Parts: sequence; C-alpha cells; structure tokens
Amino acid sequence: MIVAANAVLSPSAQRRSFSWATPLTYALALAVAGVSIAPVIYVIVGGFRTTPQIVADPAGLPDPWVWDNYVRVLTQSDFWRQAFNSAVIALGTTLGVVALGVGAAYVLARYTFRGREALYTFFTLGLLFPAGAAILPLYLMLRDLNLVNSYYAVILPQVAFSLPLTIVILRPFLAAIPRELEDAAAIDGAGRIGFLWRIMLPLSRPALVTVGVLAFVTSWNAFLLPLLVLGDVNLHTLPLGVQNFSSQYTSDTAGILAFTSMAMLPALLFFTFAEKQIVGGLQGAVKG
Repeated sequence: MIVAANAVLSPSAQRRSFSWATPLTYALALAVAGVSIAPVIYVIVGGFRTTPQIVADPAGLPDPWVWDNYVRVLTQSDFWRQAFNSAVIALGTTLGVVALGVGAAYVLARYTFRGREALYTFFTLGLLFPAGAAILPLYLMLRDLNLVNSYYAVILPQVAFSLPLTIVILRPFLAAIPRELEDAAAIDGAGRIGFLWRIMLPLSRPALVTVGVLAFVTSWNAFLLPLLVLGDVNLHTLPLGVQNFSSQYTSDTAGILAFTSMAMLPALLFFTFAEKQIVGGLQGAVKG
C-alpha cells in the first residue's frame, strides 16, 4: 500500500519533498544579515550608554539608558553644519547622476548608431576602475581648476564615478519599453524628449529610485575624497565630522558612538524606506 500511495503522488507533491538546500539558504541569509546589522545595532545602542559602562561590559545593554550623548551631539552647531554640507553634496550628486545617467542610458537604449555597443562597453568598464587609484591625479586636476574647497570638488567626481553603474541599471529598463508606445506618442505629437519625460521616466521609476538611492548613500558615506579636497573645516561632511569628533574626544567612547549613529542615520533611513524600489530596480536590470 505504501508503494501504491507513493505511485499516485503527483509530480508537484514529489518536488515538495524535504531538501536541506532551503534551510541552509535561510541560515546563510540570516548569518549575513546578522553580520551586517549587528555592528549598526551595537553603535546605536552604545550611544545610550556611558563610557564606564562600555569599558566594564563592552557587549552589555544600557543600564540605565543615557540620553545625554545624543542630546550633546544634536546641540552642537558643528554637527548641523556638517549635516547640511553632506545633504548638499549628496543631493547634488544624486541629481547629477540621475540626470546624466538617464540621458546617456536613453541614447544607448533607444538610438541606433555605429559604435553604440562599444560605447556601452566603455561605460561598463568603468565599474572595474578603482576610484582610489585616481585620487591623486583627480586632486591635481581639481586644484588646477580652482575647485578645491568647494562642493563641486566632491560632487563632480562622485557623479563621474557613479555613472557606469547608473547606466548599467537604467539601460535595460529604457530598452524594455515597447516600440509601440513610442510610435503612439509620435502620432500624438510627442517628440523623443517628450516621450522620455512623459512615458519612459514614469515607467522606469523603480530603476530611477534605485540609482538615486545608491548615489545618495554612496555620497553620504564618502570619506576619502572629501578628506583630500575639503581642507576648509566649514565644508566638512559628517564622515569627516566623525573623525574630528573622535580625535577631539578620544576618551569619550559613548559620545563617539552617538555621533557615529547620528551621522549614519539619514542614509540608513533613506535606504530602508526605498528598499522595495531598489530590489525592483535591480531585478529589472538583471532581467534586461
């Protein structure tokens, strides 16, 4: 009877038999998530402790919870000035990346011309170029252009280094838009720019959000480039502010953790709220 029962099982039921692959996949995903999230939680929770508490029990919980560290950070004028500088640079970088990336991806996706694929390959090769290798010549070029100690010294290079990934993500979305929609828009009197603005951009919203968030978070967390080109303390961003605060208050571990938490919080929230759009944008890029 057991043999007969197994014989009548449908193929789908047989495929649902237990496999170790699924538990192992979930375990691996949880392990990766734990490794990624644990340091963030430790920094945030550590800001609610005192330095003696951290020294006595580095892995313990706040007992009692202390709010003074965060209050002290939020009442510093330097923190808000650095937050403003980070916001200006990150928003400028994001706008530049999205605008230029859409323009380049639109041409590479919808126009047919000689050398199109070679040009696209040239952009993709930019993904293999390490930004750190260009820091010294980049600084010399910015100095010759009198851009050092200005927002442009950070925004322009960040836009350039972000364009390859932006084009790689946007091009499949723009290329997947049916030609029939473009023909219908042309009949209604819409030119190529009108078709891009009124049809293609709304349909490519997941990809636009993806490249925008990636550009914003990358710019917000940038450290090496602002360190080299922003010698003026009044132009320092929050990552540089964390370094300055750490150097000034070397013995205040809890205060450093609180400052670090507040510095990374905007980018973390921005990334979290746009998570679904980012996943959809990356899936569409892979399918394309």
